[in-house]
Amino acid sequence: MSPTLKDVAERAGVSRSAVSRTFTDGASVSAKMRERVEKAAEELGYSPNALASSLTTGRTKMIGLVSNNFSNPIFLEVFDLFTREIQDQGLRPLLVNLTDETDPESSVRMLRQYSVDGVVVASSTLPPGFARAFRDVGVPVVHAFGRPSRKPEVHVVGIDNRACGRMAARSLIERGYHNVGFMGGPESATSTQDRLAGFASELARHPEIRSSHSFAAAYSFRAGREEMQRLLQGSPAEAYFCGDDVLSIGALSAIAESGLSTPKDIGIIGLNDMEMAGWQNINLTTIRQPIQKIVSASIELIVGMLSNPDLTPEDRIFPCEIIERGTLRPLAN
Repeated sequence: MSPTLKDVAERAGVSRSAVSRTFTDGASVSAKMRERVEKAAEELGYSPNALASSLTTGRTKMIGLVSNNFSNPIFLEVFDLFTREIQDQGLRPLLVNLTDETDPESSVRMLRQYSVDGVVVASSTLPPGFARAFRDVGVPVVHAFGRPSRKPEVHVVGIDNRACGRMAARSLIERGYHNVGFMGGPESATSTQDRLAGFASELARHPEIRSSHSFAAAYSFRAGREEMQRLLQGSPAEAYFCGDDVLSIGALSAIAESGLSTPKDIGIIGLNDMEMAGWQNINLTTIRQPIQKIVSASIELIVGMLSNPDLTPEDRIFPCEIIERGTLRPLAN
């Protein structure tokens, strides 16, 4: 049998309530009492029951991480960073898969059943209404990788996708491409819309450059491969800005299978700089999204809301940079 709170109380010679207060954050207990209880707990090998503690404090210390694209390898990095950093805060992560979910109300009901203390919505494709649904029922929420706005209704942490689109277009122009394309993720995703808008706005300043755009069914390898196969059946562009690294890798696969090479025949630039993008056999030129900073800022905000739920919603937007590798022709001298 595992040692109980009663066993610790008897070993320390104190009341059960004294043991309970010792292991309850913020509870009043003297230094001498804490030392006696912790010594007895260590001798017995006792660990406090987190679920039982939540009944006393009303706090589960659980933070939900909600996402809808578990098939994208970039989210493996997000989950790794999120779970490690949330645990470093003395909190517990709860991962929730919302793939194919369209109703925010059912998601709210699910998270409330677990009595989470807060939620991080980690998605660039879920609409803003998902995060607002948690806010509307009083659950602290942060939308990581969300769409910034002038008057945010919830905390948003991410990047300026329009700026990334402009950055990609400038890079292609500077390398001497005269026929360029945008191959985005789902057309309904705000990240796709904003990356295309930025891409198109920069190209509008260069009417001599031909351009086109198309959309893949999802941010996935298969969708990127299938969309590039379709494009190759027509008259493909000289280079493409693929709105995500995993789309880019799917496109590279289709290009190679067709007997063409990158960057000689078709150039590719992605977005994210996930670990796989730097593998020698991929060597993808891409726009780096600062995942570590986004995750850390999201956790900082959600932890802050646990003690101050009335924090004014804010946007925290981080700059991106181009990572030069081997899927675009060199910059023109």
